[in-house]
Amino acid sequence: MSRGHCILSHGFESGPDATKVTALADVAERFGWSHERPDYTGFDAQRDIGELGNVPARVQRLLERAQAAAENGPLVLAGSSLGAWISGIVSLQVPVRALFLMAPPIGLGKDPQYQLRAAEVPTSVIHGWDDELIPAGDVVAWSHPRRDRLLLVNDSHRLSDHVATSAQAFAELLESLQ
Repeated sequence: MSRGHCILSHGFESGPDATKVTALADVAERFGWSHERPDYTGFDAQRDIGELGNVPARVQRLLERAQAAAENGPLVLAGSSLGAWISGIVSLQVPVRALFLMAPPIGLGKDPQYQLRAAEVPTSVIHGWDDELIPAGDVVAWSHPRRDRLLLVNDSHRLSDHVATSAQAFAELLESLQ
């Protein structure tokens, strides 16, 4: 019997077998959570939709999976970069137990509808001090009023030097839900 279900969303121009979401899947399994890693790679090539591919289609794919999973018990959404952004947006439409956001974009452009929003649930954020795409200060400013758990590490956007640290932070989040 599973404790709940985790949906782990990779970032733009990444994939479901990416190092970070694979590490999170291992953690989920170790803690007794079922998990899935949707594949959004087909949307990345749709440049005619926008510079980040087809974001609405990504949101729709995650929303459908999250709605189905939420009917069966507790749901945790986790994601990296664009995967973190869509996790936050979907958390406003489906009951989730917690969020885990790695290198979350605070906005996808100037349009207010593309600013990061997320449910008021236990949320852990990990971000690189030297993120070349999303300034760490923006993530601090977003996390502060929410009182999210925020871990800033000496890394870039990919967090490639902190995969184990990300996995440990995810383990701590799942452990706190028990």
